[in-house]
Amino acid sequence: MSEEQPQRRRMRMPWPTATVATVRSLYTMRPAPGPRWPLALQAGLSVATPIAVMTFAGLPEVGYQAATGAFTALHVAQLRPGERAKVLPLVAALLIGSAALGVLVGPSMPATLAGLVVVTALASAVSFGFRFGPPGPLFFVLVFGISAHIADVAPSFSAGPFLLAVAGGCVFSYLLALTPLVLPRVRREPVRPLAELMWPPVWDAATLTMLLRAVAAAVVGAGVAAWVDPDRAYWIVSSGVAVAAAGIALQRRVAVSRGLQRAIGTAAGAGLYFALILVPWAGFALAALLGTLQFVIELLVVRNYGLALLFITPLVLLLTGAASGDIGSTAVAVERIIDTLVGSAIGMLVVLIPGPRAREQAVE
Repeated sequence: MSEEQPQRRRMRMPWPTATVATVRSLYTMRPAPGPRWPLALQAGLSVATPIAVMTFAGLPEVGYQAATGAFTALHVAQLRPGERAKVLPLVAALLIGSAALGVLVGPSMPATLAGLVVVTALASAVSFGFRFGPPGPLFFVLVFGISAHIADVAPSFSAGPFLLAVAGGCVFSYLLALTPLVLPRVRREPVRPLAELMWPPVWDAATLTMLLRAVAAAVVGAGVAAWVDPDRAYWIVSSGVAVAAAGIALQRRVAVSRGLQRAIGTAAGAGLYFALILVPWAGFALAALLGTLQFVIELLVVRNYGLALLFITPLVLLLTGAASGDIGSTAVAVERIIDTLVGSAIGMLVVLIPGPRAREQAVE
């Protein structure tokens, strides 16, 4: 008998025990791999600064658009600052590319639905294959969806200035991510070459299963969204991807357990958004709120991703509403909660896709 067989037997647990473990995981905080507040501060300033500066200049809508690029700083946080300097340009390029594709297909609903699947597949392949880590493909899908939605509904929309604002936000976020390099001790840290960081990609059975689940969530989500809520299909798809592709557990029971964590976090975040819009956020106050949400997200994302989604959800909804001129709508809040529940349910079903018959592992 191999060593793997008894290990797999030990990991089996009865449903009541698994249920208790699932409930505990909702509030259990995993140890962070290192200090998180510097990264959290970078992420928060990446959102708040463009909005505050452009509000002062009398162009708050440009600040909201530029803040979309702030998601750059959320990626590859597990790397040293010098290594992030080499990898983050790829992240920024993918975010800008996602935004450009969203702008291109936004006026066409069929093209937008197809684009959601394409972006999910490409972003998942890159994120999982190159081990970007949390938050995985989620923000690439969201940036595509946000851009498509804004291009479709925002009055007097202009593609060029919008993409320029997003690119500017990505660059600003990138520069903030490099600020630790001003310290001599940080510059002295060993830095692996880009080829070693990015090549070869990892295409093991676990990675392929996670990719399959993400694409399945996008395909099913796009199909359901065409019937349930085509105008906000990206939120249904992204909610499904957040549940299905945030991590992988090769045993189905554990996969469903992890999916439930993401579903609860996403749905609770929609409820938080509903509460926040009772206050008329605008200008500097909105900049401070969004920056605070981003700060908290970065503190939590590697410790409890389900809890992080509690803050990711209102951040994205408020930012999208501000950029499209539709912030604070109660009707939109209700629709978002419905979209979230639908997408989360799809993600829960998708995690039932069987994983490879191998020793259980997790990729967060």
